[in-house]
Amino acid sequence: MIFKRIPPPADLQKIIDCYWIIENDDPTPHLQKIIPDGFCEIIFHYKDPYRICLTDIWEQQSMRLVAGQISRYFFLENTGAAGIIGIKVQPATLTHLFNLDMHLLTDKVLDLREALGNRLDALEQNLHSTHDHDEVITFLNQHFRTILVNARYEESPADKAVRLIFAQKGMISVADITDSIGVSERQLERLFKKYIGLSPKFFTRIIRFSTIFQLIQQEDPGWAGLAYESGFYDQSHFIRNFKAFTGEEPSRYGFDEKNMANFFLKKKP
Repeated sequence: MIFKRIPPPADLQKIIDCYWIIENDDPTPHLQKIIPDGFCEIIFHYKDPYRICLTDIWEQQSMRLVAGQISRYFFLENTGAAGIIGIKVQPATLTHLFNLDMHLLTDKVLDLREALGNRLDALEQNLHSTHDHDEVITFLNQHFRTILVNARYEESPADKAVRLIFAQKGMISVADITDSIGVSERQLERLFKKYIGLSPKFFTRIIRFSTIFQLIQQEDPGWAGLAYESGFYDQSHFIRNFKAFTGEEPSRYGFDEKNMANFFLKKKP
């Protein structure tokens, strides 16, 4: 299986975290767990579709998708060969570019046209015209530059709050966020509902949780050390939080496994 992450050029970093490509010609079904990481995604399949289980029901996905913020883990399974192009966008990007109310997409993975109509049809056609990875990234950069110009992007206080949360690795209180960016707690809640789809407090929990996957690549301080470095009060609090997002205790989680969850969360330090 090929896992590839490609950073966007500097002028697109305010709207895109990364592009990613997954390919696997083995049609054997493999169950994949997807874990919250604080980002939304636009996804195109160019081989066989996947099945998804967000709650208790399995269903086949569309070949073109948009995924909002997720608050809990869910499962995917391939139905054949995998060929996927993903755009992992910054948390507020879908509102900036397409005026989406993100709370309507929370814990949802929708057909792209259901969410955006035909606004990305031209991009999809270009992507299907080649599977050369370099050409795909060129198409994506060109298309998102055009979208960004037409959207007349203007930064909101939600963007400032998100940057602060990332900079502090989720280890910051809502009160400190509101003090830093000059808005009330009620205003921040409204902004996060529209631009992010999660409450500020829950979003900081996800980002703090995701820090664990960075720390574990840099050192091996043990679970007590990881709990301290990632800002948890004690080891039991750390374990409860980890299990809430992954469904597993950290000692049982396969950090070294080559799977989608680790590919998305274990970014290179």
